[in-house]
Formats: sequence, C-alpha cells, structure tokens
Amino acid sequence: MKISYDLEVDALYIQFRPIEPGQAKNRDLEKNIAADFGPDGLLSGIEVLEASRLIDPLNENFIVELAPIARKIA
Repeated sequence: MKISYDLEVDALYIQFRPIEPGQAKNRDLEKNIAADFGPDGLLSGIEVLEASRLIDPLNENFIVELAPIARKIA
C-alpha cells in the first residue's frame, strides 16, 4: 500500500495495488471521494480531494494502522 499527498492540489491518494496508467476506471463514491478500479474490477485506490479538511497537511507524521486479514482456506 502506498499513501501520497499532493499539497498543490490538496489531494490524498491511497493506492492498494498498482495498475498500468490509463487502466483505472474511476467511480465517485461521494463528493470529493473517488475509487479507482483495475481492469479486473478490483479496487486499486481511493482519492480524496480537499484532503486538508480531513488531515493536517503541514504535519509530516501520519499513522497508518493495518489489521491482519483472516482468510478461510477451503
């Protein structure tokens, strides 16, 4: 996972998996939040516009917590 913030356009992007440029299908989830899906239909990333309303862009420290995923093996 890769998280990036662009101060110039005030956009936060959370990339779950890389896909080739131009391959993403974008779907608006709500105002200023969009999801990118790969050609296989799986989620590849989420973009948040006007992100400074949710985070402090001047704070260089962000905490990201990931919980382990439990999978059932059939």
